[in-house]
Amino acid sequence: MTVGETQTGTGTPPDVLDGPFSTRQLLRIDEALRLADQSTGLVFSVYVGGLDEPIREHAERLHRQLAEPDKSVLIAVSPNQRQLEVITGRYARKRIPDTYAKLAALSMVASFGGGDLAGGIIQGLDQLASHAGKG
Repeated sequence: MTVGETQTGTGTPPDVLDGPFSTRQLLRIDEALRLADQSTGLVFSVYVGGLDEPIREHAERLHRQLAEPDKSVLIAVSPNQRQLEVITGRYARKRIPDTYAKLAALSMVASFGGGDLAGGIIQGLDQLASHAGKG
């Protein structure tokens, strides 16, 4: 079930916390996204869930569906598949070259390996925003 769906027959909205994050972690991720957007002028997004094969192509399709893909950065994480993709739009890539995106990804993977999914995402957002600089 995804956020926004209703449970058939119950008339009640889904439990938003039916996922890998606590309320506190969701708030911390939301704050990191807001700060990254404000400080850079880019649009950062996070997707956590299953990714179809080929993984990179699925992440790129998700990125193209964003409101402003050219100036967007998508962090796509599939914990169960142990996959991570960082997708940057055409304009965003000028400010966050692939080398820096890979460094942020390595940092995130280290946190994920230690069992800290939310912390890894937050750290990755911070590093990507720092590399992008002021917008």
